[in-house]
Amino acid sequence: MPRVPQQLTPLELEIMNILWEHGPGNVQAVAQRLPERDGEPLAYTTVQTMLNVLHRKGKVRRELVDRAYVYTPELKRLEAMGSAVRDLVDRMFGGSAESLVMGLVETDQLTPERLKVLQEKLAAAKAARSKGAKK
Repeated sequence: MPRVPQQLTPLELEIMNILWEHGPGNVQAVAQRLPERDGEPLAYTTVQTMLNVLHRKGKVRRELVDRAYVYTPELKRLEAMGSAVRDLVDRMFGGSAESLVMGLVETDQLTPERLKVLQEKLAAAKAARSKGAKK
């Protein structure tokens, strides 16, 4: 049976977003960028624990610099996004991407205007792929 990739928890995703957007960082740098909860910053030890969990999961690598670990994303944002979308499509829409799109249309999250922009982007991406394949 193929191994199912572990989905990121909401806090893990917040931390990964910081690393993706700001580059490698130590616990303190990541903690300073996390939003407060109930008017309080997240505890340093909580951030440290979460970074260690991400390291054990293979989502980040760490390197000892001076006396602090610096964490660097191993997981690419696009890979995380693809995995999360596949999981959502499988669990909520029976594996049907078309049902996902129709759900977005039916809940007014994908308007005709947005759909037109999306179709233009799809056409551009398809043209770029076919151009790249001809090289």
